[in-house]
Amino acid sequence: MKIKDFINLSYFGIKTIIFKMKKPILGTIILTDNCNLSCKHCAVNNINKVMYPYDDIVEEMKAFYSEGIRILFFCGGETLVWESAGKNIKDLIHEAKEIGFLLVNIVTNGTIELDIPEADVIFLSLDGGRETHNFIRGDTFDKIMVNVAKANNSNICVYMAVNNTNLEDIEVVCKIVKENPNLNSVSFNFHTPYKGTETLSLSKDQKIDAVNTIKTMIKKKYPVFNLLSALDYYLKDKWDRPCFQCIVSENKKRFICGRCIEIDGLCENCGYLFAIEFSLLCKGNPKVILDMVKTYLKYV
Repeated sequence: MKIKDFINLSYFGIKTIIFKMKKPILGTIILTDNCNLSCKHCAVNNINKVMYPYDDIVEEMKAFYSEGIRILFFCGGETLVWESAGKNIKDLIHEAKEIGFLLVNIVTNGTIELDIPEADVIFLSLDGGRETHNFIRGDTFDKIMVNVAKANNSNICVYMAVNNTNLEDIEVVCKIVKENPNLNSVSFNFHTPYKGTETLSLSKDQKIDAVNTIKTMIKKKYPVFNLLSALDYYLKDKWDRPCFQCIVSENKKRFICGRCIEIDGLCENCGYLFAIEFSLLCKGNPKVILDMVKTYLKYV
């Protein structure tokens, strides 16, 4: 991350803390719900199989920017299958940069070419070692690693959703990332039990085990993108929700924090650590602020 961009984001954070603002800084645009996989933990893919139009997405990007959002994510479905009017993800990233977004990130399952240096961070879903990942996502592990090997100029952060089937693979994934020169960091979320995926939910004891493992990996200097100081707040369930600093847009419909906001009981079982971190950050938690400075300057 460029120092001037970090200063701009810090200025937003300071204003948010002092004036207790509820303005968003991080926006996510869903490009499509179309996906080339059917993962066991996913409940939002291939419902309508719609590719949202390029012009509509650009219009929403401009609206985001005018509202003060400076960190932009593109998500799916599978983000990289999106195309519209002869445009692909690289065109959207270029347009977002032209508009002025400071960070433009994408989320992908990694089965499509990952050589996308235009993105500030590529969040690549990897849900365990080969056997565990393939159980959750189908026979894709080897294909993903081939694509990673070709992506010499991309900033890739592995993105693992921890559930009760891959809990034991947290350390395995950390080692995969540390040993692969084309993988820069790893970020963990915990399973949020959308309808039909409740059987993957972690018990309280499993959550404790998972958090302790992640904390150990951080202390052993593995390249973990999560903020150490926020993990205990997740376990204690002591954070304000929804996180007003994050917003999701799908087909121009807005969701504060995430799409789970409209589903009864789901917000209370949130496992999205980014939302927890941003909520704590914008409340002025000093430990989280310090962790954020160290982590984002290192990996973004």
